[in-house]
Amino acid sequence: MELGLNGKNAIVTGGSLGIGKAIARELAREGVNVAIVARSKDQLETTARELEAETRRRMIPLAADVTSREQVDRMVAQAAEQLGGLHILVNSGSPPGGSATATGPIESVVDEDLLHDFNVKYVGALRCARAVIPHMKEQKWGRIINISGTNARNAGNLSGGARNTSLVHLTKTLAVQLGRYGITVNCIHPGTTRTERTPRLLAARAKELGVTPQEAEQRDFSPDSPRGNAICRMVDAAEIAYLTAFLASDKAWAVSGELVVATGGAGRSVYY
Repeated sequence: MELGLNGKNAIVTGGSLGIGKAIARELAREGVNVAIVARSKDQLETTARELEAETRRRMIPLAADVTSREQVDRMVAQAAEQLGGLHILVNSGSPPGGSATATGPIESVVDEDLLHDFNVKYVGALRCARAVIPHMKEQKWGRIINISGTNARNAGNLSGGARNTSLVHLTKTLAVQLGRYGITVNCIHPGTTRTERTPRLLAARAKELGVTPQEAEQRDFSPDSPRGNAICRMVDAAEIAYLTAFLASDKAWAVSGELVVATGGAGRSVYY
């Protein structure tokens, strides 16, 4: 399917590793020039060189902290100038799960860490969206995709639940505000996703269960397991990237203000 993305320009926050890196790679494969954003300049530059060599598209590393409006505004201005305009924003910049001291029992939650998690994921996405919207309005075309997570649907993780639920609300609100300007806004809930972190996590899980990493994954992703899903395996970061590329495309005009859950069919709840 021709997605109509060739020659478009994107910003991907959290683009140096994990799901963000996979999204940057897939957008570039579809002909998009990408500015990848994270705090670590060294890792950004390494990823930019790797993806540029692999995809033959421009890959610009821009170090920025999304908790700073000044840094976000400067980053977006640099991306627009160096790429020659902006069409796509993917907000994927936050640590998975949130701070350990903001996710447990309420008695142990550290207020400052909870607020920091919220500031990074929710307010960080808001800052980035606010900075790119004028560029999208000017050309009457834009795509904003927020990468959230299924902690929004599962009680227990106070930080993950709060920030992810808020991202869904931001998505719908912006979709309503921006649709008249040719801008769509959507949200993706990944579940457990295979990234660079996965081998280490699987090794720890295998040690806990006394089995091999492969057996641990098979056991955990069985449909009968509390952690399982319908496809009986972990979703790969590349599969989140395919979905993101579609939502960023000219084929996805009819989808805006929506939440897409990409977990391989985890859970038994029915949403309607």
